[in-house]
Amino acid sequence: MALDGIVTRAIVHELQGCKGGRISKIHQPNGHDVVLTLRAQRGNSKLLISASPTYPRVHFTEKTFLNPTEAPMFCMLLRKHCEGAIIEEIRQIGMERIIHIDVRQRDELGDVSVKRIIIELMGRHSNIVLLDPVTGTILDGIHHVTPSISSYRVIMPGFSYTAPPEQHKTNPLEVNQADFAKGYNETEDEASRWLVNSFSGLSPLIAGEITARASATNHGDAQPEASALWNAFESVMGPVKENSYTPVTGLNAKGKMIFSAVRLQGIQEAEKTYDTMSKCMEDYYGDKAERDTVKQKVSDLLRFLQNERSKNVKKLDNLNKDLLEADDAEKYRLWGELLFASLHQISKGDKSVELVNFYDEDQATITITLDPLLTPSDNAQRYFKRYNKYKNSLAVIHEQLGKTKEEIVYLDNLLQQLSIASMNDIEEIREELVQQGYLRDRNKKGKKKKKNDRPTVHQFTSTEGIDILVGKNNLQNEYVTNRLASANDTWLHTKDIPGSHVVIRSTDFGEATLEEAAQLAAYFSQAKESSSVPVDYTFIRHVRKPSGAKPGFVIYDHQKTLFVTPNEELVKSLPSTIKNG
Repeated sequence: MALDGIVTRAIVHELQGCKGGRISKIHQPNGHDVVLTLRAQRGNSKLLISASPTYPRVHFTEKTFLNPTEAPMFCMLLRKHCEGAIIEEIRQIGMERIIHIDVRQRDELGDVSVKRIIIELMGRHSNIVLLDPVTGTILDGIHHVTPSISSYRVIMPGFSYTAPPEQHKTNPLEVNQADFAKGYNETEDEASRWLVNSFSGLSPLIAGEITARASATNHGDAQPEASALWNAFESVMGPVKENSYTPVTGLNAKGKMIFSAVRLQGIQEAEKTYDTMSKCMEDYYGDKAERDTVKQKVSDLLRFLQNERSKNVKKLDNLNKDLLEADDAEKYRLWGELLFASLHQISKGDKSVELVNFYDEDQATITITLDPLLTPSDNAQRYFKRYNKYKNSLAVIHEQLGKTKEEIVYLDNLLQQLSIASMNDIEEIREELVQQGYLRDRNKKGKKKKKNDRPTVHQFTSTEGIDILVGKNNLQNEYVTNRLASANDTWLHTKDIPGSHVVIRSTDFGEATLEEAAQLAAYFSQAKESSSVPVDYTFIRHVRKPSGAKPGFVIYDHQKTLFVTPNEELVKSLPSTIKNG
């Protein structure tokens, strides 16, 4: 991977088609990303601007994003100043990973107002800043940088904008051969390091590509001559000067997936080229960014659920030990009766006694341990009390065993659901845990969730054109199964394995739809990585939730079972949409 100055230049060149277009909608699906819906000559398009510390990027996207019910403050500010605005200018600052987008609209008084969106793609320091270019005052930033964090660059409303520190490197598009050779001949660094340290916008990936090309024409020397390095440098930068790009992804020598705006000789296999830089980045990043954000969001829930599961597993072990002891209740009754029948043979102070066992012909005598501080009668009473205690506890132990096993199954379900959760799914799982009393309501003093708010529904379309609904957590499972599905719809679930409820919303479908629905049930289950996964299917009318059962738990009958091996490519090839209810 290398989101460098060259990739940024390729994206900015692609964005030039948006000049004169209008920003019709603005959304902020999470704390790092902004999505602009643009209306330009090329038609409607969505521009993703991400200040993620791990995956900062800008590109057109076809993805669907789930937006919060209440827009964040930064999003509201962008809407106020930029929604409906005309894009006047899009430019890259030098060869740096900084993009300026100037927009023009009329303010509340009808006067023309120009604002600047500054996008800084700088790893963990990435940011999106809204600026008044006339005064240089920051209106707001998606990530605030307070004076306590940085005294040099403060990103807060009302402060003057300070550009990132200059690195004082040469623009690779403006250097001539003489200056290039002079700098190279004077350095003691190896070629690739010198390129990175001397020229702005060059990543180690591109520097390594230039060095490899130079070495290939210079008899494989690790430190090529200046002329060979210049020729290789020009072969890479020449097309960049002309804004001629060949976006590509592939595996490097270490087997790691990389992407670039120019063709790379260092790509070993799985090379794939694209028409645009946006398509390349969309394909490369895929769900990486969302999964990374989800992983951070899910870590506290994961820790909590794993701790709860460990506590219940420990409780189950203790209950099984108690059960083994309780099973000895009859032994204590026998000992008590034998002691009462033989009180004349026992004296206070005895530590044990050997008595004739009248109840077992095979065991003529039995040795009973005594408490020397108790009388013979009290010793007998002690064993009767122990008998009654264990006899009464047996029913309680069995009840607790059932509840604890159900609890472990429930927690296993939640852990499986977290493993496939999207951002919205996480909030629904958290809400369920609040409803079930596991967690405190963090929004107790804030706005309450409306009773008629519906959970997210994941809808797929089979190759036969049939709608298939998938629930990815318990709230979604219950909504899909109990509210959306009809009595004669077909319901699927992995057999005895935590997973999603899947519903085929039709009474008329073929084997292909059934197979694809079973694939979805297996893929969104704990058996995702397994083969020959058993999937039960039956009509919705045969599925019911027992009274008082945990969310998402159902029982069913009249089922049939088929076996499938989860196929990720098949699942991802099915058209899908995400909607609220």
